[in-house]
Amino acid sequence: MNAKTTALGATVLPGGVLVGVWAPKASSVDLIIEGTDTVERVRLDRQHDGIHTGFVLGLAAGARYQFSVDGGPGAPDPRSKYQPDGVHGASEVVDLGAFTWTDGDWPGIANQNLSIYELHIGTYTEAGTFRSLLQQLDEIKRLGVRVIELMPVAEFPGRWNWGYDGVSLFAPSRAYGRPEDLQQLVDAAPRLGLAVMLDVVYNHLGPDGNYLRVYSDDYFTGRHVTPWGEAVNFDGPGSRAVRDFVIDNAIQWVRDYHLDGLRLDATDTIHDDSETHILAELQAAVRASTDRDVVIIAEEARNEVRTVQPLKEGGYGIDAVWADDFHHELRVILSNAWENYFADYAGSMESLARALNEGFIFQGQEAEFWGGQRGSKVTSEPANAFVIAIQNHDQVGNRPFGERLHHQVNFERYAVASALLMLAPETPLLFMGQEFAASTPFLYFTDHHQELGRLVTGGRRQEFGGFRAFADESAQALIPDPQAESTFLASKLKLEERELHAGAYRLYQRLLAIRHADAVFASQDRSRSRATPLGASAIALHRWKGDDHRLLIANFGAELKIRLGDVCGFEVRDLFDFPEILSAGEIVRAESGTIQRSSVIEDGGVVIVAARKATLYRFQG
Repeated sequence: MNAKTTALGATVLPGGVLVGVWAPKASSVDLIIEGTDTVERVRLDRQHDGIHTGFVLGLAAGARYQFSVDGGPGAPDPRSKYQPDGVHGASEVVDLGAFTWTDGDWPGIANQNLSIYELHIGTYTEAGTFRSLLQQLDEIKRLGVRVIELMPVAEFPGRWNWGYDGVSLFAPSRAYGRPEDLQQLVDAAPRLGLAVMLDVVYNHLGPDGNYLRVYSDDYFTGRHVTPWGEAVNFDGPGSRAVRDFVIDNAIQWVRDYHLDGLRLDATDTIHDDSETHILAELQAAVRASTDRDVVIIAEEARNEVRTVQPLKEGGYGIDAVWADDFHHELRVILSNAWENYFADYAGSMESLARALNEGFIFQGQEAEFWGGQRGSKVTSEPANAFVIAIQNHDQVGNRPFGERLHHQVNFERYAVASALLMLAPETPLLFMGQEFAASTPFLYFTDHHQELGRLVTGGRRQEFGGFRAFADESAQALIPDPQAESTFLASKLKLEERELHAGAYRLYQRLLAIRHADAVFASQDRSRSRATPLGASAIALHRWKGDDHRLLIANFGAELKIRLGDVCGFEVRDLFDFPEILSAGEIVRAESGTIQRSSVIEDGGVVIVAARKATLYRFQG
């Protein structure tokens, strides 16, 4: 954060508040202070760089204010720390430094042996608040994940939203609570050994409540085009202030909220022709702002390896990317999803093995959906540079009816997919509810004003017109209305299903325990991991560290007869005899015994064995 930006927003200081706003096109900017019965206007001083500043004696945290540009109507502070009345209301002065932290011994997290749990604040609990999530931390710890990833919390229009329509990027949404509630949540997590990351959106702003153009037209540019229209201006005239705006926002979450990392939304739609890409500058600035370790992950749909390459090699220095190829290939295998972007995937064990062996399937090949070549060559990038999932908010919520994977396939095949996900060398990401096979969908929901809401509803239904099942309007009308309150409420988890679906929950707890406790599975050395197809419906994943070997055999199809020694290339000895078939979701650990070299894995089964170490993990559906 450079010196200029320290005066921006509202900063509580001894004796008053320093306020500032970047408004280069304005001749004058007034600070409007809203009292109980009065409104006070204070003219700010215009600096040569377009920043208008002023120090207001006696002003304190809790005061509400707006800015008036050239005598126009009041507008929220672009760097507002809290919008108590929503995106169109006055901003509130907040002292983020007033919170008393207790996490002084927490070192942060490194990008190694992580497991990430993505959740949406508003639908995770009945109350849908930071405070109600705080009450769930003990149970999330018992599940066994290491990182909670919050979907975006920046202030958005209406009462509910996924968060990707945020417009007040510095302000946690009043729908979830106050800023200190988020601080309390993050402060509590390290006491349980949990880290907290935040999903942030820098590729666009929402269409409702975006007041940035009141202050400057330079926030956006027509030089680049995104799915949401004009791009955020990271490389044109006035872009230095825009870059600082985004970088300062990222720093705020890490510095003032003690978040352990950031997930950057849709970085493939961030356009920047500058000598130093905004992603490279942002990640370096964030790391320099704290003495803790932080992890920065990008959603990079182009399969652009440069994103995770070091700065010295011409990369952006991001820790990891969402690698969707694994999900897409597995989804085609399990559900015959051949339309839209799934059309580029073969639905084969050979392609699934490539995703596990290399992180990306597409590394420069032609992709029909993309209309050209997609991806770049993976070289020495480690497995922890790739985050994989079988469910996430996109791959559930962007389906017509918010169907989860386990809603579409039988539990035995879902359990096998879960084991493959959790014990692959890449970093696994879980989406809230998959660990207990949640019955509830996760639908797309918004709460925009009536005119915009009609456009959102119509657009949502039309976007599925490319699928045969929704080719006509009558079929599209069956898709839940994003604007309906019932759509939001239907997406709330039923946390009692942790007990009702105990088999699934126990499976995930044990898989997570194995991943983090077993030194071979905890390692993310891609050079010591090899996936091999076993016919058309099964795959073997051999992992090793020194003389310790692990072999996971995942069968999604009919009965499979194999010779274990032929699969893994080493003698299988001194291991436990297969016990009788267990109930779905059960895993057994044994310490000694023998295993037959020729074994049968039934439909929907997975066996995990270890050689040269007397350990067996087995699941059989």
